[in-house]
Amino acid sequence: MKISVLGCGRWGSCIAWYLDRIGHEVLSGGLSFAPEFIQLKTYRKNDYLSFPDSIEISSDLEYSVNRAEVIVISISCQHLREYMTDISKYDLSGKTIVLCMKGIEESTGKRLSEVVSEFIDQDKTNVAVWVGPGHPQDYVRNIPNCMVIDSEKPEVKEWLVNEFNSELIRFYIGTDMIGTEIGAAAKNVIGICAGMLDGMGYTSMKGALMARATREISGYIKAMGGNPRSAYGLCHLGDYEATLFSPWSHNRMYGEQFVKGSRFEKLAEGVMTTKAIYKVAKEKGVEMPIVNQLYEVLFNGKEVKPALEDLFSRNVKHEFDY
Repeated sequence: MKISVLGCGRWGSCIAWYLDRIGHEVLSGGLSFAPEFIQLKTYRKNDYLSFPDSIEISSDLEYSVNRAEVIVISISCQHLREYMTDISKYDLSGKTIVLCMKGIEESTGKRLSEVVSEFIDQDKTNVAVWVGPGHPQDYVRNIPNCMVIDSEKPEVKEWLVNEFNSELIRFYIGTDMIGTEIGAAAKNVIGICAGMLDGMGYTSMKGALMARATREISGYIKAMGGNPRSAYGLCHLGDYEATLFSPWSHNRMYGEQFVKGSRFEKLAEGVMTTKAIYKVAKEKGVEMPIVNQLYEVLFNGKEVKPALEDLFSRNVKHEFDY
């Protein structure tokens, strides 16, 4: 299968490397002026992995789109709308777009597949998402993990899972597009919270964070029309180890550096996703105490310790409401 992976950052380059490894004809595409593209084009390697000669590298977007049966997109989620404006200039009929990024569009509160759907004829172009735990640093050392692929079209997600499954990544077929996307996006939000706990020396609280945050996100998923059980799957709870505990997690590191007063220079998708979820939850009347306090810290200048104290001072309630 001919696959073009658009976006050659940490995760995009790993996806290209992985799909080539399992036998597909892969192109890694990026912007000609982007540092990560220049590094791959010049040296065929980055800080995480090396590309074999079989992977084509190109900055020609038209060529990258036209050659592909499957287009994998792995870029900053807040730039997806702008990117789709460029991609949709070309014929996408008969192609499948797979989104390998996790976030909610801040300006609209929309899931990423909803953004893509505005630019395509859904009868002619398929959309799927590929999410779940794992880091490039582990995959290139042959440490396996499990992930999930979801789509509104059953035949599309089943086909992709069969094509992408291997001994390195065991894929599951998603059953709830809304929950899969929201859960994957929200785990980055909770990753920031975990980093803040680490920065305060409160690492032992991350177990409680995992339990209560999953419950909170499940309620948000339900309010958005998804299955609340999705929060307990690979898209969200299953990705917590990679996001709440890993030294490689950008969102966790952002939270830790935030508490310590340092600036984290790399992309942390959870920041703007916090803003997006906060706004939608307020509009729909969804109770989200953890997200609300994180929003106050990130955007209104509230100190982290008072935010934590406010969470602890809330009225006593049952752990589960059935």
